[in-house]
Amino acid sequence: MGMLSRKNKLVLLKLASLFSVVRGYNILILFIAQYLASIYILAPNMPIRDIILDVNLFLLVIASTFAIASGYLINNFYDAEKDLINRPHKTLLDNYISQKTKLAIYFTLNFLSVILASYVSFKAVIFFSVFIFFLWFYSHKLKKYPFIGTLVASLLAITPFFVVFVYYHNFDMVIFVHATFLFLIISIRELTKDLENLKGDLTQDYRTIPVVYGVKFSKIIISSLVALTLVPTLILIFKKFEIGYMHYYFLLSFILMITFLFFLWKSSSKLQYTLLHNLLKLIIVIGVFSILLIDIDVVLNRVL
Repeated sequence: MGMLSRKNKLVLLKLASLFSVVRGYNILILFIAQYLASIYILAPNMPIRDIILDVNLFLLVIASTFAIASGYLINNFYDAEKDLINRPHKTLLDNYISQKTKLAIYFTLNFLSVILASYVSFKAVIFFSVFIFFLWFYSHKLKKYPFIGTLVASLLAITPFFVVFVYYHNFDMVIFVHATFLFLIISIRELTKDLENLKGDLTQDYRTIPVVYGVKFSKIIISSLVALTLVPTLILIFKKFEIGYMHYYFLLSFILMITFLFFLWKSSSKLQYTLLHNLLKLIIVIGVFSILLIDIDVVLNRVL
């Protein structure tokens, strides 16, 4: 009996480890975000039921969650030594899965992603093949270079929304403004993460912006990006887009970004940067759920 429970414990640890490696929490948020964006922003006139029961949309969303999960896996695979320095506790958990198993799961997820896309269209297959290639290329090469690494990471993070956006052929201005806001917040998060991981990046010769140009320069760039986020934020608050009560979210994020900026210049330790990083994560997560505020009645009326 004791043996069994130990075996079970190991299985649970391995599952927890896999969840940690593929950032299960991020993927869940992404899954919800793609659906909420489809319902409220991309196909606002379709009955909710039609969107939720749309098999093609479901396949695209699952294909993109698999591709992103595999992206996290390969990233983890290449970053093993660096992460040991930057995130020792998380790395201990991640290492319950061998590098060989990580690669096997990586290839399986990519294969499934492309297979699912093939049920939708040939274009979807091309799209996911290119997306998967860039996720690998980023982890393998690009992330070691300043600027391009941050830029590509941020673009890859918003790519899954692009799939849904093309699927609905909706090219409204409001979508570009939302996407710009998200892209900027993610870029700020990437740079904050670089500050947080400075020690490991230095040791493993990753040429991130803080490593190459120093902490102060990184903070200046982050501050400029924060200033830039005010543009889409103010446009969404004051330009008469149909975003319902979501303008309260943009007001809140405006206040939080100013707070973020204030503390950024006061921060110097890894813990402080981690807290700032978490604040940005919070802004993104609240943003996902505040899509519901675009039209409260929709939830009640469009279900039928």
